[in-house]
Amino acid sequence: MPKILPVIFLLFITFGLHAQSWEVGGFGGGAGYMGDLNPNNPLKISGVAFGGFVKRNFNGYLSVKAAYTLGNIAGADSTSSNAQTRSRNLSFMTQLSEVSLVGEFNFMKYIPSISQNVYTPFIYVGIAYAGYRPVANYDGQTYDLRSFETEGQTKPYSNNTISIPYGAGIKYNFSGSWNIIADIGYRNPNTDYLDDVSGVYPDKTKMTNPISIALSDRSGERTGVYLGTPGSQRGDMRARDTYLFIGFSISYTFITQKCYY
Repeated sequence: MPKILPVIFLLFITFGLHAQSWEVGGFGGGAGYMGDLNPNNPLKISGVAFGGFVKRNFNGYLSVKAAYTLGNIAGADSTSSNAQTRSRNLSFMTQLSEVSLVGEFNFMKYIPSISQNVYTPFIYVGIAYAGYRPVANYDGQTYDLRSFETEGQTKPYSNNTISIPYGAGIKYNFSGSWNIIADIGYRNPNTDYLDDVSGVYPDKTKMTNPISIALSDRSGERTGVYLGTPGSQRGDMRARDTYLFIGFSISYTFITQKCYY
């Protein structure tokens, strides 16, 4: 993540050179994900999220925002309504650490304390860089799943990824230069390992670490019958996982009327 941070903030400063006002704020809400342990529900929230942002507003319609967001996602087969999924018995928790640069477009001219519109819907899209570290509880301890190569990888997968954030929301100027913002945003990361699950079960006879063997196939922990035969499907074979942040922000816009007239 340190290598891309200077690039993102250099772009942010460059885009903001001719902007009209600064805006700062904080975000709080929930985080969720879709992937191998939640294939169908795009609105399932599994953890909290919070962060902060700095924004440059070019005018009443366009702005560029740099943000940092920390969120937690999780999943467990044991909570599934599908019997086959429950029998797989995998679970994970992941903390996401994301820095992003996005462009926002307001559908209505919106300048706090100046324009006639006190609210506007908006959309956004951009680029992000996220760190992730899936872990799981086993036998009373928490293990870093990536380091145990649970699908027989020859080396651990990357623990960071480029991501494409996009979303929509509504902002409301409730007092002077103060705004309240509600938004939902999805992220398409370049990885299928947010949950440590992607492809097929490994050949356990080629694994030497007993913890790796145990974490790769947890189907028999309750029944004693292990279902993960080598090469059989472990994940849902999706190309990518998806994660989301949803919540509210409070922001303050530094306004000078001469900027807009």
